[in-house]
Amino acid sequence: MNTFATRAAEYLPLLLNGLWLTIAITLASLALATVLGLTWALLRTSGIKALALPTRIFVECVRGIPILVVLFYIYFVMPDIGIDLTAFQAGVAGLALTYSCYIGETFRAGIEAIDRGQVEAAKSIGMKHSLMMRRVILPQAVRIVVPPYANNIIMLLKDSSQVSVITVAELTMQGKALASSTFDNMTVFTLVALLYLCLTIPLNMLMRRVEVALGRSK
Repeated sequence: MNTFATRAAEYLPLLLNGLWLTIAITLASLALATVLGLTWALLRTSGIKALALPTRIFVECVRGIPILVVLFYIYFVMPDIGIDLTAFQAGVAGLALTYSCYIGETFRAGIEAIDRGQVEAAKSIGMKHSLMMRRVILPQAVRIVVPPYANNIIMLLKDSSQVSVITVAELTMQGKALASSTFDNMTVFTLVALLYLCLTIPLNMLMRRVEVALGRSK
């Protein structure tokens, strides 16, 4: 135990550098994925086929492609057409694009779960679609989507480790590099696992509190 503690104290500063990068990637990807996901959901529930059908096809296609392939495509293929991103930018773009489709489906399900009677009532008093979404549908949909949205956040945080394949030195890649140089796989990857838990457990607790608060307000 003393040996583990000594080694952990030695390795931790290096792993923390990767941890901060993991947090940055997760937050940037989540912000972009949320905006894009809400956009896909609104387009799919707009009732306009010219918008809903292409969006549905796009979402289904992206969801059917492994995230590693998306990352490889953005980082290695897009420079061939003049779009040259840094590894960090490509990682954020790949994660955001992929998770926007999952989050979009979560938002769409929440929107469609609202009772149709409320939609008809809003229309009967002359509300335009945009105003109805803003004042009637979305406030209620938020309460419905919080649990699956929280799950998406946790999955995104864990999948941020995938960007290590395009040389982003986040927590997992830092752990791999440290383990390769020290051959101390047990200590290094135990620390990596514990650091991920230090992020996911408080996040789970926070989202549960948000869910309870929304339930009370309802």
